Amino acid sequence: MKYEGHCHCGKIAYDVEAEMQPATECNCSICASRGYLLWFLPADKFQLKTPEKDMSHYTFNTHHIKHYFCPKCGSATFGMAADKQGKPMVAVNIRSLEGIDLAAVERKHFDGKRL
Repeated sequence: MKYEGHCHCGKIAYDVEAEMQPATECNCSICASRGYLLWFLPADKFQLKTPEKDMSHYTFNTHHIKHYFCPKCGSATFGMAADKQGKPMVAVNIRSLEGIDLAAVERKHFDGKRL
């Protein structure tokens, strides 16, 4: 399945081509404050349409994950990092995808607050 994603103003845009998996709902400070519902997938399933120079990112704690957001509208769209084997991964905020019925998405709770 192909999904189109973007920030609120459209400055950040991307495509994802993969079968929807359960979304991770984490309670850590960044995920809770940004309202993330994250879909983790290999980076080769993700195509960024916006130059990285046109985006902003934030890191915290171990500074392992780049949490990208739009510098114009502030929407938090996705994060990038590597998995434990060093393979590039993307964590898409499914709230930024077109045509997703959020009520129908299976959610997995992750207790990031207590890590």
